Amino acid sequence: MCFSVNASLSSGVVLTVIGLATFHKSTHNNQRLFAAIPFIFGIQQAAEGVLWMSLPKTELLLLQQYATKTFLIFAQIIWPILVPIAVLKLEKNKNRIIALKVLVGIGLTLASYLTYCLLNFNVSAVIEQHHILYKQNYPTSLKNGSVVLYALATIAPPLFSSIKGMWILGLTILISYIFSALFYEHYVLSVWCFFSSIISIGVYVVIKELEKNTKKLTYKPKR
Repeated sequence: MCFSVNASLSSGVVLTVIGLATFHKSTHNNQRLFAAIPFIFGIQQAAEGVLWMSLPKTELLLLQQYATKTFLIFAQIIWPILVPIAVLKLEKNKNRIIALKVLVGIGLTLASYLTYCLLNFNVSAVIEQHHILYKQNYPTSLKNGSVVLYALATIAPPLFSSIKGMWILGLTILISYIFSALFYEHYVLSVWCFFSSIISIGVYVVIKELEKNTKKLTYKPKR
């Protein structure tokens, strides 16, 4: 969360609870990765909470660096891979599976590039105007292309899904990204995660709907 240490740690706890409930609700292996999204969001928010606590203290420089990189690993490497794969594992429509596989390829390509950048360029974080600003000295020439690929990997998959209610989740992610980019241009990475709780509730609703439909298909009335 982008506003304070309490907000980050509190959201981390809430998301972890939602994540455990969602994971418990899922009963099929193909749902597990998608159901784990809120829990992973919770870990990411906890990492930013640690960053909030360590940034004002110069003696905790090493902890700052670890917390910064942990947050960026989740934001820039894990999500572009996890989101399209998680949605793909739920999909049954052949045409949409093809589209989602393309998005998985995009996510893997982008994550590989961002992994290279994270290993070879300096990154740091500072508190600025009640937000955390992540400074990344990545090549500027590829910045715009990376933004487009990131959006395709993390926002588009739910919009390509045929699963009931998934498009609402995708639309929520899209609106939250646009809002963050328009009003918090320099803090998008941090601010966008503010909406993770809403997105995570959407994940729970999708899993609940999938389980309900599964029960309908497997239920056989007694004669």
